[in-house]
Amino acid sequence: MDELLIFAKNENDLEFLSEIHEESKFILQSSIKSRYLNLMNDEADHYNAFVEIHAGAGGTESQDWAEMLQRMYVRWSESQNNCKVSLLQETRGEEAGIKSCILKISKDYSYGWLKRESGIHRLVRISPFDSNKRRHTSFASVWVYPEVDEKIEIEINEADLRIDTFRASGAGGQHVNKTDSAVRITHMPSNIVVQCQNDRSQHKNRSNAMSMLKSRLFEQEMQKRKEEENKINNQKKEIGWGNQIRSYVLHPYKQIKDLRTGYETSNVNDILDGKIGKFLEMSLTI
Repeated sequence: MDELLIFAKNENDLEFLSEIHEESKFILQSSIKSRYLNLMNDEADHYNAFVEIHAGAGGTESQDWAEMLQRMYVRWSESQNNCKVSLLQETRGEEAGIKSCILKISKDYSYGWLKRESGIHRLVRISPFDSNKRRHTSFASVWVYPEVDEKIEIEINEADLRIDTFRASGAGGQHVNKTDSAVRITHMPSNIVVQCQNDRSQHKNRSNAMSMLKSRLFEQEMQKRKEEENKINNQKKEIGWGNQIRSYVLHPYKQIKDLRTGYETSNVNDILDGKIGKFLEMSLTI
């Protein structure tokens, strides 16, 4: 490109200069993409991802915030090429929003992109549920873990499992509500609990729940390795309400700030609509 640029300048060929400019933008974008892929070099980075969201204390206000985060990650997924997003589990709030949900995002490197979204997300706004129009602060937790590749063997002793079936809640028609199709699996040695209710088939829900359990156990084993290698730089602490990673302020001013990287933007509408790419890119550099 350097040699072509010198040639075009010497020939004063404006058309050729324009072509070089367009080609250089393409090369730059390819270079940036390669850079981030090179940063995603952990063992599980190229896997699909499960995104688990839980509303914090605060009832309807926090449950509405949890649903806003759910929409943000769904919209991000929908904007990615060859990406599929599935809702595996959802517990609706009594008035609005959700108490919890689990999304599965199927795309190469989705875990690598999203893994540092794990943590507490804080929202400050004028509550639409407060008749006095007061400002409220809400919290929701996000936890991202990888889907285990079928080639990786995770040994699970059936005797260590407690499997419960129950009727699925929420929308789904009469059949969903009349049969015990939802499945909850408790892995007693680790106390990990997973559940799935998105399908009418108990067999499919059990299969999905087992896949989630394997992923959780795999992620737990990876975490143990990281802690052993570097206890000081433990990348994934137990999530607590003090462990905020990002603050979303909609009032009295508009600003979203990542508390780890320092990156911030006032374009809150785009971010909540799923345009979180810059936050994800910045998180890979820390």
